[in-house]
Parts: sequence; structure tokens; C-alpha cells
Amino acid sequence: MNASPVIAVTGLHRGENPQPGSAVIRSLRRVYPELRIIGLVYDSLESGLFSDEDAPDAAFTMSYPGAGVEAFWQRLDAIREVERFDVLIPCLDAEMAPLVDAPEKLRERGIHACLPTAASFKCRDKSKLAELCERTHCRTPRTVAVTDISSLHQAAASLGGNVFVKGRFYEARHAVTPAAREAAYWHMMEQWGAPVLVQENVQGEEYNVIGLGDGSGRILGSCSIRKMLRTASGKGFGGMVVRDPQLDAIAQSLIAELRWNGPFELEFVKEEGAKGEYCLIEINPRFPAWCDFPSTLNCNLPAAALELALGWQPREPLRHAVPGKFFIRHAIDMTGDIRDLAALTTSGQFFRQPREIIQHPAASRSL
Repeated sequence: MNASPVIAVTGLHRGENPQPGSAVIRSLRRVYPELRIIGLVYDSLESGLFSDEDAPDAAFTMSYPGAGVEAFWQRLDAIREVERFDVLIPCLDAEMAPLVDAPEKLRERGIHACLPTAASFKCRDKSKLAELCERTHCRTPRTVAVTDISSLHQAAASLGGNVFVKGRFYEARHAVTPAAREAAYWHMMEQWGAPVLVQENVQGEEYNVIGLGDGSGRILGSCSIRKMLRTASGKGFGGMVVRDPQLDAIAQSLIAELRWNGPFELEFVKEEGAKGEYCLIEINPRFPAWCDFPSTLNCNLPAAALELALGWQPREPLRHAVPGKFFIRHAIDMTGDIRDLAALTTSGQFFRQPREIIQHPAASRSL
């Protein structure tokens, strides 16, 4: 390992449907400003590369998941010949399977990571969620896995017609009409492969829980929010901290059953009505894009995950976020340099240089 560990983070796109990597980097630097962090990207225009506040020190392009597992590991090896990183924090769902299925490949390379076991990872799969919820006495929407158009429409009819069509790893589309369901089905097949999941639509307010499991059934720290704003695709654009013992108990029951190791996000809908229950929609096996919000409230889960991966003593304790605090996502323009873009596009790598200061003409005039 390097004298000061080098950290690799993926998922640096911060568009309408933002990825978590930039928020992870920002959280890490709140506690460990001295860290060297590299970005592993799939597109040379991932906007987090060009931020002054949370950009990595260097970036490398990765092979797309569709290229296969061998290409994934070969590219990691090629990157480590240039930049020998010590810790990997994956932030995209499609990256998780090759990592949790072959932890020995990480160990052989001396790469530390905070990951669930393959058994835990499979048990929280969308297609297995009903079995998990039955064991933990948690409600979840009825979900049917389909692999053809006929079974798609049969599943939708059995669930009342008003459904979500979901990819096996990521993404969901609300579909009410047969045409909308078919369009969503083919999109999910193209993006994520089979099976496609059809899930009943549960009406109510949306709640999310971010946390970090220690692998033995305990939650080291967590933060719960109620979504306040959503994008057209249903992604949270703002949320408020809540403290509900019932929600905390459900989260603890799920993580204990899974013996989850590493970051997670639980997505719930609380059914409408005075007696509405929390209904688990899905479990994401990585940090969400809003993970830096709790870090501003003394609950820095990415820093804690790094410490867990390396066996370090915490530099800062994890505290409960204060209920009533909220975040709202804010879009700004990033300024890039064609030299960085050219380097990343042609060579698959670039190393961040100090930004040039462009003087305003008025500043050079003598008074």
C-alpha cells in the first residue's frame, strides 16, 4: 500500500440523474483533505471531472460493463500500472456483481473495498426482495420477473395495470398503458438485460435510508429522509431528515438479516392513510447521490466506509443527523479545458492541473 492510500471512485456524472461518485469524493475530503483520489469513468464528459470542489486528482476511462468481466479486470490492472490505487469505492450498480462475485481478485491485487458478500448481494436483488421481506416481516410491492412481451402484459394485468417497469440493476419507468409498458420493457432489456421486473404501484410518500453495515448485522451509522422534490424520472431532488423509530427498526431488521457489509440505501413508500405502513421498494448496494448531505450534519458515511475498508480508527464519530434539516439539489455550469478532454478521450487518462486564473481586463488597469 502507498504511504498515504490512493482512493479510486466511480460514477462521476452529475446530470439530471446524478451518480454518487462526486458526493463520495466531497465527503472523503471533508475528513481526509490530504487524500489522493482518482476517478474511474465511462464517459469523458462525466461532469464531476470538471468540478473545482469535488473533482478527482486524475481520471481514467473504464471499459463498459457490456464488454464483459475479463475486460473489467484487465482495465483495472492497466490503470494500476499507471496509478496504483489502494481502495476502490464502486458507486454504480452494474459494477457491483463482478466485484462481490470475485473478492479474491481484489485481495490478490491488494485492493481494499467495503463490499457485501455474494450471498447478501443476491438476497437483496429486486427479484428476491419478497423472500427477504417475508423473513423480516416487512411489506414490499408485488413484483414479477418477465422475459417476453406476453408475460409482461400478463404480469401487469395481475398487478392492476398501474405498474412500474424496472431494470434488473437500475432504472424504473411508470407505465399504465400497454404501449408504455412495451416501450419501457424494450428500454430495460437494451440497457440492463433480462429479466425485466414489473412492480405494482404503491401510492404514498417516499422515504430513503442511507447507512453503513459492519458485516455482522449492525448498522454503524444511518440517515433517513423524506423526499421533498422529485425529477420527472422520479429521482430525489430534495429531501428532509426524519427520525422515526419504526423506520429505524425496519432498516435494522433488514440489515441484520442480510449481515450487510458496506454502504446501502433502502427505498420505501409509506402507504397513504393513518395506518399506512412502510413498503420496501428496493435496496441499493452502494451510496446514493445524496450521500454528502448527511456528511454536512456530522454523519460522514463515505469516510466511515473508507475507515472500515482499511481497518482504521474513525477520525470523526458518526452522529445522528438533525431532523428538519433538508437538502435541495442545485445545478451549476462546470468549466473544462479541451486539453483534459482530449487527453481522456485519446489516451484514456488525464491528470488534473491547477486551474488557470483568467484576469478580468479591469483588474490590470492602474488606478
